Parts: sequence; structure tokens; C-alpha cells
Amino acid sequence: MKPGIHPTYRPVVFRDKVGDTAFLTRSTATSDKTVEWEDGNTYPVIDVEISSASHPFYTGNARVMDTAGRVERFRQRYGNHPTGNR
Repeated sequence: MKPGIHPTYRPVVFRDKVGDTAFLTRSTATSDKTVEWEDGNTYPVIDVEISSASHPFYTGNARVMDTAGRVERFRQRYGNHPTGNR
């Protein structure tokens, strides 16, 4: 590897806002915010919207889609179209 062209790889805390969990890992991501971790050291913290702790695939909680509203909007747009009523 060429020296001086790679970003700094260091410990970073990723905090899930929804799942109320935090993960200490290594990353090149940077942040101005810091948090004191369980080991007493201070690390940069990056807030994420979703992680394995809150993702529907991993938790088994599925979101309900508003399909009725989508169908009605489609019918309003294309329901009176001459080729739409076959």
C-alpha cells in the first residue's frame, strides 16, 4: 500500500437511534461527536437510522404498507383513461 493516501482506520461507536443499542467497531468514518464507552475510553460516535437491532428482517417485525391508498391513487390517475378500461 502507498503511504499517506489511506484514511485513518480507528475504533468508532455506531449508535442505533431506534434500537437503542451501540456497537464498537473499527471504521474510517469520522464524527465530531464523542461518547465514553464501557471501557472508559472516549470514541467518535456515529448515529445511524437502522441497524441489525432495529431492521425488520433481523427482528421479525414487518411494516404494514398502505396498498389501498396506492391503488386508489392509481385509479384516480389512470381509471378514466380510454385504454385503461379494457
